[in-house]
Amino acid sequence: MVRNIGRLLVLLLLMPAVLGWGREGHYATCKIAEGYLSKDAVAALKELLPESADGNLASLCSWPDDMRTNPQYRWAIILHFADTPDYKCNYDYCRDCHDSNGNKDACVTGAIYNYTTQLRSAIVDTKSKSKYNLTEALLFLSHFLGDVHQPLHEGFVGDRGGNSIILRWYAEQTNLHFVWDNKIIESAMEKFYSNNLEVMIQAIQRNITNIWSDDRTYWEHCAHNYIACPNRYASESIKLACKYAYKNATPGSTLGDDYFLSRLPIVEKRLAQGGVRLAAILNRIFAPQIGIAQA
Repeated sequence: MVRNIGRLLVLLLLMPAVLGWGREGHYATCKIAEGYLSKDAVAALKELLPESADGNLASLCSWPDDMRTNPQYRWAIILHFADTPDYKCNYDYCRDCHDSNGNKDACVTGAIYNYTTQLRSAIVDTKSKSKYNLTEALLFLSHFLGDVHQPLHEGFVGDRGGNSIILRWYAEQTNLHFVWDNKIIESAMEKFYSNNLEVMIQAIQRNITNIWSDDRTYWEHCAHNYIACPNRYASESIKLACKYAYKNATPGSTLGDDYFLSRLPIVEKRLAQGGVRLAAILNRIFAPQIGIAQA
């Protein structure tokens, strides 16, 4: 099993953070997932994660963002998103999953398919274990499940998923993408959760158990018995981006309570969906039976 990631963990502590969901959002997604993992999945994660993580997947879910500034991982930058043509509020894998040179499968949904396949093939075929860095595959998959649920990771090409829409979040100048990555979560923690991320996660977990209990099975399900169905997650995100993220968020505008309070439920539900789905995918990957279709 690959263990040299421990050395990379030392390096990331020295690097400035470059965030997807923010660090808090990725941590929340993976922490929620941990609560729904099967015994087989928990055992597999303990084997794959470095000893320093002590089986805690959430502690490493921002690793792909931290590695963006490492030249060895520049190739992965394109894999964090899958933007659509301007004002297209639907996701089409063949149209949208490519890099700036037109190379296919270079996007967040393509990456989820890839790393799901790597992990599953190593489980069902021991010869595949030597072909892949399974620790990195696990961390990339877990991180990208978070990214694909952030609506503006499937935003419009023209504004780079809201990155070029400069506006104010209350009194602070920022951009729309950063609002959805970080500011909504940070403001929620400050206003409602005593600046305690664990308290926010617990509130989301209660909603999964109570308010969204009837939805959880639907969230987990993938058609055709696939392990993962990221195109569906991306389709949800671009629809939410059009309906909520971009609406009333024009360049130079100021976003305040009206925007925050109406968008926070969307963010919290996407964190919940990402966590539940990540757990379901890992449970299917590490299931002892083999009767699962490849993603």
